[in-house]
Amino acid sequence: MNRFKTSKFKNTTPKIPKKDAWIANVRGGSFSSQGNHIKSSCSLVAFNTDQAGGGMVGLSSVNPGSDGKWIVTQIPCHADLVTDLDFSPFDDYILATCSADETVKLWRVCDPDQDQPSSPEVTLSPGDGRLEIVLFHPTTSGLIAVASTRGVHVWDTTRDSALTVLEQHADQLQGLAWKEDGSLLASSCKDKKLRIFDPRAQPSAVQCAQGLQGNKDSRILWIKDDNLITTGFNQVRQQEVKLWDRRKLSSSLSTVSLATSNATLMPLFDPDSGLLIVSGNGESVIDCFEVTASEPFLSQVSHCLTDTSTRGVALVPKLALDVSVCEILRVMQFTDNFIVPISYQVPRKAGQDFHADLFPDTVGHTPAMTADDWWKGENKQVERVSLHPNKTPKPNSASPKDLPRGKSKEVSERNMRKCPTVFSLEMIFENDYCFLSCSQEPSTSSSTLSSPSISAAPSRSPSSTSGLSSGFLQSPSPSQSSRAIQNMLGPSSKFRHIQGSVLHRDSHITNLRGLHLTTPGECDGFCANRQRVAVPLAIAGGQIAVFELSQPGKLPDTAPPTVQNVVSVADFCWDPFNPYKLVVAGDDAKIRVWHIPKGGLKETLTEPDSILQGHTEKIYSIKFHPHASGLLVSSSYDLTVRLWNLDTGVEIKRLSGHQDQIFGIAWSPDGKLLATVCKDGKVRLYDPRGSTLPVQEGPGPEGQRGARVVWVCDGKYLLVSGFDCRSERQLYLFSTDTLASGCVATAPADVSPSTLIPFYDPDTSVLILTGKGDTRVYIYEIVPEAPYFMECSSFNSSEPHKGLCFLPKTECDVCDVEVARAIRLSKTTIEPLAFRVPRVRKEFFQDDVFPDTAVWWESSLTVTDWLSGSNGQHRKISLRPKDMMPISEAPKEAPVRKYLPSSVYLEEKTDEQKKEELLSAMVAKLGNREDPLPQESYEGVDEDEWDD
Repeated sequence: MNRFKTSKFKNTTPKIPKKDAWIANVRGGSFSSQGNHIKSSCSLVAFNTDQAGGGMVGLSSVNPGSDGKWIVTQIPCHADLVTDLDFSPFDDYILATCSADETVKLWRVCDPDQDQPSSPEVTLSPGDGRLEIVLFHPTTSGLIAVASTRGVHVWDTTRDSALTVLEQHADQLQGLAWKEDGSLLASSCKDKKLRIFDPRAQPSAVQCAQGLQGNKDSRILWIKDDNLITTGFNQVRQQEVKLWDRRKLSSSLSTVSLATSNATLMPLFDPDSGLLIVSGNGESVIDCFEVTASEPFLSQVSHCLTDTSTRGVALVPKLALDVSVCEILRVMQFTDNFIVPISYQVPRKAGQDFHADLFPDTVGHTPAMTADDWWKGENKQVERVSLHPNKTPKPNSASPKDLPRGKSKEVSERNMRKCPTVFSLEMIFENDYCFLSCSQEPSTSSSTLSSPSISAAPSRSPSSTSGLSSGFLQSPSPSQSSRAIQNMLGPSSKFRHIQGSVLHRDSHITNLRGLHLTTPGECDGFCANRQRVAVPLAIAGGQIAVFELSQPGKLPDTAPPTVQNVVSVADFCWDPFNPYKLVVAGDDAKIRVWHIPKGGLKETLTEPDSILQGHTEKIYSIKFHPHASGLLVSSSYDLTVRLWNLDTGVEIKRLSGHQDQIFGIAWSPDGKLLATVCKDGKVRLYDPRGSTLPVQEGPGPEGQRGARVVWVCDGKYLLVSGFDCRSERQLYLFSTDTLASGCVATAPADVSPSTLIPFYDPDTSVLILTGKGDTRVYIYEIVPEAPYFMECSSFNSSEPHKGLCFLPKTECDVCDVEVARAIRLSKTTIEPLAFRVPRVRKEFFQDDVFPDTAVWWESSLTVTDWLSGSNGQHRKISLRPKDMMPISEAPKEAPVRKYLPSSVYLEEKTDEQKKEELLSAMVAKLGNREDPLPQESYEGVDEDEWDD
């Protein structure tokens, strides 16, 4: 009888939206890994991207914004291909990634419109080679299974070692799956065998059977109870879907053969409805089957032909579905350029009743137990919740046990938002700052989900906690509120909301042609001063074009006059004290000094003013002294650093001690010391007027792909941008007093082959970094105490740039709170780029971000004076316009309440109150009229006549 029973899902229809409703700006690729390349939580979708060699992960939201569009962002995750990824079933914002770089990382991600974390919360290194699969445990918090090429590790993320390591497979592991209750693991292998593991009982398989016919890629899934699904190939290369009973692995219960194809089948299963989704990698077909406990076991529900080929597929969790339109499944189809949300709907009368037969209770967001409980042998099911719109709970944040290391600012902010304490929020503006005032009310919820959020917040002492609560209850002043919020979220920078923007096109130089885009890594790529820009050209003879910033516009199609350097350019820079002097280092180990005529190049220059000779091999980089006019330092492949007097053309000092390539050199702000960073993994300090050997030496970046060094914090620290041992870009901070002790702080950046080129503003202590070929500009405020690196908003461009060159502070528009002005070079344009700090009272001079600045474009001594032991100091000038009052002297404004407390809007009103408000509004609209009413002029009868 069951064989002929009609299924309620037989008419389920896949609905593909129009192309304008697809998630665009996706860069998929052909990835060689065992993962599905895309995963979804109730809030976010994460997917592989071909950027940075596959080491980046794309991120978007499950549902579009209010404008119907999706925002897509990328997170640099690994130094090699991201092979698989998975969201925690108990927190929409915890993402696990594994990679060919042999690491697993857990990320606390944010919504796509927010800045994503620059570093993971947890990093695990199984040490078992390339990793292929990562899976969160279905019932336990903080527990994951990680599969390498042949082995499987089970990790409690709060520990530094695996709970258990299962025995190696005989061949390449292809599929891995947890049982629904988390008690068992199943795997499929290239040796055609199915294995069942009980990780808590023994490391070897408790069951092993010959289950597959072909050794090509296979996948495996647990479905209800003891049943499994495998996808693979038969002996004639037909795609197959098989249903198995764990208790009888000798033969499958049912087999469905599909097309003859080389595409790997990726299965997805929904245990609530019993529906199985199968799609082939590289195919444009998505099949849907219903799995039943009796014959026919596997019955096809739909056969969907899509417009594009599939690279990966993922199921959106049931709690995120639209039950009002009877949406029982939503498949995210990952393609080369789009993610297509395909909605599977049952044709019912939608929008009226909740169809309980289609939507049984589903698993919630509350973990059933901890990793310790599971490891001790407990088996518990996750509490199920209703999908009825009036009963569906909101997703919970993860337990702090899931992410024990690294409490980032994003985590703290999200925990405050999800805290079970009800806060009444008000925005109060005082002077130039916006404060958040909170009043605390006891929560009426008794949910057990509250404790994780509270415990995940930054810890406070009892005294500070009581004071904080007291301040909230007494409606604190704006300054108290800002201090309270700062205590909760940690220190933050006044530049955290800095904004970079390209200035108007009228100031651009366009139609650049023939740029040399492969300058050495030690070269900045181009150089600029406040009057002109020099860019290398891809023309034989090391030619350099010079453009006047005062003459923007489209360049003619004809070739411009150039500086002919004879040999390829290794590095070049402008004399900071003479805007007409350009110094160029060439591949022939010579340094040429050129004079650019006033008004720019009118004809090609072929003869330099002077040539400096002494190096025996190609030169890496050159730098001018910050105070002494005519003093230049250079580093070379001959492993020496040499000082030159440009006025006489003579070498005056030679420094030694390097064992390998010199990546970067930098003068200290006072010009007394010289810092270098070398490929031999050392950072060195020299006193050029003293010994030729370093006076201090310490360990530098482990990576050998390149590095830069700059002095920060009044010359007390060195900032080095380089690479770690996994070739990930990293920032290192060294104290110049204890260089031998190593770095005092590090900050991870991302995965990219280009070295980050740093610019440091000593007035604001703001560090701006970007690499040649990057699209992102990183910004930090550097402070001389913990946390050292205070990350600010980054600037992103749509096209990659060759780099940035920064201009003197006098070029900034202080009236618009512009704290830095840069010149940005792209493939065809030169564009001014402004970095501004958003402020409210711009009519006042913001003296807190504009202190007196050093006139570093004027020399303070000569080479002879410096060699004799003199030390110069730049004079300082104020940037304040004469007609602007400093903000520090501005009259204080009374705090103005801009918004009512949220409790006003959330307050429930009775019907009587609503009627009273409506009547009052109508009366107010009519106004108080003094005119007599029309009925007052009517004639009536005398009052005594009514007595009759």
